[in-house]
Amino acid sequence: MNERTQIARATAEGLRAFSPNIDQTPVMLGFDGFVDSIIDVVDQRITADNYTPMPTIDTYGKRISAAAGKSANFELVVKLRKLGGNGPIMANAMSRSGFNVTYVGALGYPTMDPVFHELAERAEVHSISEPGFTDALEFEDGKLMIGKLQYLNAIDVQTLRNAISDDKFFDIVNRSVLIGMINWTMCAQIHKVWQYMLDEVYPKCEATVNGRKRMIFIDLTDPAKRPAEDLRDALCICSDLTKYTDLTLGLNLAEAIQVSEVLNLNVPGDPLDTVIERAAAIREAMNIAGVVVHPRQGAGAAILEDGQVKTAYFKGPFVANPKLSTGAGDNFNAGYCLGMLAGLTLEQRLCCGTGTSGFYVRNAKSPTLKDLSDFCNNLPEPEGA
Repeated sequence: MNERTQIARATAEGLRAFSPNIDQTPVMLGFDGFVDSIIDVVDQRITADNYTPMPTIDTYGKRISAAAGKSANFELVVKLRKLGGNGPIMANAMSRSGFNVTYVGALGYPTMDPVFHELAERAEVHSISEPGFTDALEFEDGKLMIGKLQYLNAIDVQTLRNAISDDKFFDIVNRSVLIGMINWTMCAQIHKVWQYMLDEVYPKCEATVNGRKRMIFIDLTDPAKRPAEDLRDALCICSDLTKYTDLTLGLNLAEAIQVSEVLNLNVPGDPLDTVIERAAAIREAMNIAGVVVHPRQGAGAAILEDGQVKTAYFKGPFVANPKLSTGAGDNFNAGYCLGMLAGLTLEQRLCCGTGTSGFYVRNAKSPTLKDLSDFCNNLPEPEGA
């Protein structure tokens, strides 16, 4: 039995041992929310109930270009409306695995959008604003994601207070072992909520929750379109939050490179070959508990534990032709946080994260705890390895 298999089977055993306690482990996640519409662009309308969709982005692009100086009309057919947003997808995954989840975010206000009803059946939800909306135009060769973010960009402390009393929000934070704050990029004022939590909420919280130190997990979510100074300020708040809680920053490879540049870190070598070194450099520069970086092929991390820096890399169960890829990163985050809360070793946390995303992309759904433990117990080798 090779080392990877040993780690995966130990992960499965650790998850089974955690099973009796998972529903007694409260977590809070926020603050975004999207309604995703999966859409065809009509090429030819044949009958009222029958049409042919435009096959490629190139076809659509040429049709648009041909309209320059004239005009054009495009018919869109919504095939599916579904839950979207990094926070809700992560919350959905964690609640499906059995956690006691509270979600605070943009799910529709004052009335929650029906796409979030399934999440609300498994989790305690508090909607604070209308969601963002994404029109995903699907073609044979890719997707065009067209986002409408005006409600997300307006979320600030007053938005939160309009929907939830200060006392109620404090109670949610105070009782939660883990707080996940997801999608800084698309919520232009959410740093004000972070600062509010730093200045007014965490100072009143107990130091531990049921004897466990508090944790925060933050995923910035593709900060490339935000100014470098904004990102630098957000990272500073992250560092300041460590006064009250262990903070882990989760990044995909592109995000890790962007954060490195903003922090003026020089990590020589191919980014895929230096995942651990980059995670360690970011963690040290920010002086936080942990940084985890997840390229598609696997995941690496650096954490500070018992005064010692530990690093690891785990090769995930990469699949060349996934059933569903959108949301894989959010499922990785859910799995990695599951590993942290279950008290698994660093290698096992990485296995738990890549295993959760690996199950998700193969089955187009998030795993239950049993699904995940079974999957890790017989973890597939990465395709193309």
